[in-house]
Amino acid sequence: MKTILLFVFIIFFAAKASSQAAKNTASDSLTITVFLKHQQDKSLSEIQKKQEENKLWDMFPPKQSKVVSWYVMMGIGQVVTLKITPKDLRTLNLSIEKGAWGAFSTEFYTTYDYVPVYKEMMEKRAKTTNQ
Repeated sequence: MKTILLFVFIIFFAAKASSQAAKNTASDSLTITVFLKHQQDKSLSEIQKKQEENKLWDMFPPKQSKVVSWYVMMGIGQVVTLKITPKDLRTLNLSIEKGAWGAFSTEFYTTYDYVPVYKEMMEKRAKTTNQ
């Protein structure tokens, strides 16, 4: 059940973030959603201490990226959606490997803006229904 809820949240947040990103960024960039999942064996103060030790906030998000959205998902952790150019993908990966590991378990998902596709589909459907 928890996996299903997580999947629903991913789709919701990715769609919302991607639609916002499409309005604000160039088409030569990637949209990446990063899950910073709290390690359940650590308290918040332990997680924050590890973040400081690793200098996470000096590296993440990389200066080359644009934050599209950043949510705290209760019981899971943080969900960050970024726009970044393909050439800067390695910088993003290294910022997580060097800064987040030990505080978070991480997952990455490439995402895209589905809202225009959905709207076009609904418009076509409405035209077909009205005929």
